[in-house]
Amino acid sequence: MMVGAAPFGVIFGTLVTASPLTLWHGQLMSLAVFAGSAQFIAVGLIAGHASFAVIWTTTFVVNLRHILYSATLAPYVAHLPTRWRWALSGLLTDEVFAVAYAHYRKYPAGTVGPHYFFGSGLSMYLNWQAWTLLGLLFGAAFPGLKSLGLDFAMVATFIAIIVPQLVAVRFVAASLAAGVLSFAWQGWPYKLGLLAAVLVGVAVGMIVTMMESRPRARNARNARNAKERTQ
Repeated sequence: MMVGAAPFGVIFGTLVTASPLTLWHGQLMSLAVFAGSAQFIAVGLIAGHASFAVIWTTTFVVNLRHILYSATLAPYVAHLPTRWRWALSGLLTDEVFAVAYAHYRKYPAGTVGPHYFFGSGLSMYLNWQAWTLLGLLFGAAFPGLKSLGLDFAMVATFIAIIVPQLVAVRFVAASLAAGVLSFAWQGWPYKLGLLAAVLVGVAVGMIVTMMESRPRARNARNARNAKERTQ
């Protein structure tokens, strides 16, 4: 996952050097935002002199998938102190989610500490900062960098993230909804069809998640009531 993010970080740094932003703006964005897709979109919109409202709304919609990530990981971190949950939420990315969820699925919910999640997130965070800095400092020396196809590494990373998660109904439903609709709506101007497809995909995933959680909550409640009656 860290290798896949490397060219993405370098290309982001290179794009910043060709935009109205300064080098420290680009590094600060990686330090504070830590969301590759949102950063790419923001730099493009800034270069196009888009308004703050447009930039904020677009990046917000793109990152809505993190709601589904958070809902999936919630049962595994609900027992942790609030300070840990805040720290982990700031380190949650696509890659970190894939690694953390694969680890948590091996154990019952509520029995694993935060250290694996935190270590994965911190490693990816430092990795992203390093490659962003490399792109900011040296990316301009290679003007044809993006044409080399290095940006496909991130596509491959996303494929590696998505495919293992397709064993869960919520991810299958969300992926199918987003994929079909993004293809159907690809003719919309300003790629609004893609953003709308993301919204629908996240909504479908959340609905399926809630439907799946109801039987579990009901079974837990029934088990608790049965235990109370036997006492």
